[in-house]
Amino acid sequence: MTTAYPRCDRTTVWAALQGHFEAHGRDFDLREAFGRDPGRFEAWSFEAPEVFADLSRNLIDVATLKLLVALAEECGLPERRDAMLRGEPINHTEGRAVLHTALRAPPGAGPHSAEVHEVLDRMLEFAERVRDVASSGIRHVVNIGIGGSDLGPQMAVPALDAFVHPQLQFHFVSNVDGHDIAPVLRRLTPEQTLFIVASKTFTTQETMANAQVARAWFLAHGGRDIDRHFVATTTNVKAAAEFGITTTFGFWDWVGGRYSLWSAIGLPLAIAIGAEHFRALLAGAHAMDRHFAEAPLARNLPAVLGLLDVWYRNFHRFTSRSVAPYHQGLKRLPAYLQQLEMESNGKRVDLQGEPLPYATSPVVWGEPGTNGQHAYFQMLHQGTDVIPVEFILVRRPTHGHEDLHAKLLANGLAQAQALMRGKTTEEAMLEKAPTASPALDAATVARHRTFPGNRPSTTFVLDQLTPRSLGALIAMYEHRVFTSGALWGINSFDQWGVELGKALCNDLLPRLASGDTAGLDASTAGLIGRLRGAGR
Repeated sequence: MTTAYPRCDRTTVWAALQGHFEAHGRDFDLREAFGRDPGRFEAWSFEAPEVFADLSRNLIDVATLKLLVALAEECGLPERRDAMLRGEPINHTEGRAVLHTALRAPPGAGPHSAEVHEVLDRMLEFAERVRDVASSGIRHVVNIGIGGSDLGPQMAVPALDAFVHPQLQFHFVSNVDGHDIAPVLRRLTPEQTLFIVASKTFTTQETMANAQVARAWFLAHGGRDIDRHFVATTTNVKAAAEFGITTTFGFWDWVGGRYSLWSAIGLPLAIAIGAEHFRALLAGAHAMDRHFAEAPLARNLPAVLGLLDVWYRNFHRFTSRSVAPYHQGLKRLPAYLQQLEMESNGKRVDLQGEPLPYATSPVVWGEPGTNGQHAYFQMLHQGTDVIPVEFILVRRPTHGHEDLHAKLLANGLAQAQALMRGKTTEEAMLEKAPTASPALDAATVARHRTFPGNRPSTTFVLDQLTPRSLGALIAMYEHRVFTSGALWGINSFDQWGVELGKALCNDLLPRLASGDTAGLDASTAGLIGRLRGAGR
């Protein structure tokens, strides 16, 4: 069904968008747009569940949005969205449905509801037993996973620190590098530790290698009851039992790894914040699902963000986007969004396997404010590339340091303002620059202190970072990725690009032990020799 709709460059609207870009989009100036329209902020403010978005500082106008909405309609975005929500197998290369939205739907409100809520209820009951620390004896929870089995919980637990059980500590091990797990194990005692092995197949190389290390450590340090101290989030119950684990929580092939926080993969988060707050996380995401399903495209926040991504990537040719959350709890959000977007939309062929003549996913990167201001914001303001920035501000903190929070918010507002306003050479000439070299003339110094401005940004505002608002924020990003992928005509739900390296690793691992380099390229062969100590 989904292949019946044209990809974006084969629509009638695409040519109109190209003409519009040449005539009005290429030289669009935000400062002039605000000067012409005093109501621009109100017009480009969007309200969605738990998320307010100011899109007024983007290189877009009413005519552009109208054309982009027409493009979405011609590409069948509403129909593709509805097919996903119904559970049709839109992941056609793997013959699977894509139903992370069903994981957060209330009972009876989504496909597979009985199965979903049976696992959810059982998982949350287990989480509450662990949280009863006097009875469970657990003080440390170690999640062993990688990719989607790690990034979601690792992002969400610190984000919701204000709601985390005060007597529990959480650790996340993902890298097969022993420098990841070794310092974690040094802080633990077997009788106070619960290990969660997160692998859908229970065969993921990095996860199982770390799980074996954890089990060996547990036994070597006096641990006696593996079944009590190890649980698994997996569908491979047999393999888990062979490992010594009988407590398992499963999920389904229609749950993609990078969309799995809402499933049993969220067990560490459920233990951290408890059943009530985990259900609030699901409720926030479901509210955003309903907004995406029901709001008109022109006022549909995830859809408009996805359309803006197409406008920037394919017309303005912007190659990356920076995410700057002005909340320390969201320090891992950029890494989480990297997988969500770049693994989903980093594709070079369309649904029929034909090479694409246009770019798809941008590079997504960032750091929390204000740290990023003292690292890479120099490039954002004065570098040669224009990089759209997304600021995430949280109105009310969960700490009592109001003076610090005011400074944080002021910094976020100032950076967005500075990106748009810039500073002319004439303005710089009127300023004093105490650190400037006296050997340089004033005009040269002023040119160094000129900011081009007109650099786009989006500002999201949450009232407070809570389980419900975090759920809505993540779901917003998920549907945004779906929107741009649908227009590009790609499958956003497979990830064949991660397979080749895995297969080659399985060939190279024994070669590192044996030294056999037969049939390898000269670089790989030479590096194996070097790593084995040759030439030293």
